[in-house]
Order: sequence, then structure tokens, then C-alpha cells
Amino acid sequence: MSRDRKPPPPPERAKLVRDGFTMPEADYALLKALKQRLLGQQREAKKSELLRAGLQALASLNDAALAAALERLEPVKTGRPPKAK
Repeated sequence: MSRDRKPPPPPERAKLVRDGFTMPEADYALLKALKQRLLGQQREAKKSELLRAGLQALASLNDAALAAALERLEPVKTGRPPKAK
């Protein structure tokens, strides 16, 4: 093997976007419950992984099923919650 050979460059990482959002406590509790279920399968998961998996699942739905899933959600007031005094 020649010494002039360079290893292939590492694959480029996907650009990450940081975002924040508000959700009802019940939905946040669902994240915790899903994390616990996965621990029972010897699989740890981050909240962001669960949210990304949920997006992938939603993307696989047809338009009517996607709209129905959104209709089942509790409406949330947009914007940041007021700061505690």
C-alpha cells in the first residue's frame, strides 16, 4: 500500500437547527412515558429523537390522516408563556 494514499474524507454532517416551542403538560408527559417505554426495551431516547420519529411517522400519513391527527390536538396559544414573578 502506498504512503501517498489519504483516507476518504468523513461524510458531511447535516446542518442542525435549534428551535423552541410550547406544548401542554399532557404532551410533555407523553414524551416522558415514551422514554420510559423505550428504557424497558433497553433503548434510551432523547426528547428530540422522539419528536423527530413523530415527524417521520406523520410524514408517512396520507393527507386525511394527517389532518385528523392535528384535529385531535389540544389547541395551544402561540408565543412564550408569561414569566413567573
